Amino acid sequence: MNKIFFNAQQQLRNGWWVLVFIAILALSRQLYKPTRDWLAGLGASTMQLEPLALVFLLLVSWSCVLLRRQRLADLGLALNSRWWQQLLFGTAAGMSMMAVIALLMWSFSAATFGINPKFQAADLVLGAYLLLLGAALEELLFRGFVFQRLIDGLGVWPTQLLFAAVFAAGHWENPGLEGSAKVVAMLDLALASLLLGLAYLKTRSLALPLGLHFGWNWAQGYLLGFQVSGYEHNGWLLPQLQAKPDWLTGGSFGAEASIFAVFVDCLAIWLLWRWRGVAQTSTAAEFKPDSTKALALPT
Repeated sequence: MNKIFFNAQQQLRNGWWVLVFIAILALSRQLYKPTRDWLAGLGASTMQLEPLALVFLLLVSWSCVLLRRQRLADLGLALNSRWWQQLLFGTAAGMSMMAVIALLMWSFSAATFGINPKFQAADLVLGAYLLLLGAALEELLFRGFVFQRLIDGLGVWPTQLLFAAVFAAGHWENPGLEGSAKVVAMLDLALASLLLGLAYLKTRSLALPLGLHFGWNWAQGYLLGFQVSGYEHNGWLLPQLQAKPDWLTGGSFGAEASIFAVFVDCLAIWLLWRWRGVAQTSTAAEFKPDSTKALALPT
């Protein structure tokens, strides 16, 4: 019976840590709405309340790492100079990937671009605020505590494939997902999850996947003017989709539902796979994987 709960080092198994996280998360959901309503009653605006969901998820994650006698840094949130460098690099890389997609769409006459007359410079700042919060929330949820515990418990690729499926399924009901664009979008979202998971594994930090996620979405919505996962944004450019199949243009879901996004994601995964990486050993040495399935990535 003891082996069900504890590994050979008498540490709670990773599967149970996942259940601990889910239990604390469920408890936090009971507190979230009353807290939001209380802050709104004090005069907090909708924009001021945007970070609240991320704050709650951070507190849940922090509670779990404290129970494991670790720090937030061990979760991939070291916030040192290297962390910020990886965030900036990831942001630039994500923006570049989306720019390549747009260039390919233009080259194959799938879209043309003009200046959006309704665009204001303040939209870039607002977009950065909203999309950075959204990307941070998703990365902490999909590459945070649960992902890391399953990496230790199940191994790299079972966890990567599981989260790729969950990440894609999480967008299933988004607006604009229809026809051939739905098939391509699901494939691209799964590839994006593999890319972001690999970015974490190569650095053991959430900075690079966060930057990639944020840069991709911000460039897609607020620079190029596409929908982001089906949602409208007031971008600097105004794309005009041509009379081409949705699998080529992305339809009303956005450029990430274009076959060009699949190509760019595959290329990025290959480049990241080839990269040696800068992953560091966890400072909490007393916590070792409870399974030999935590496979090392080739360099």
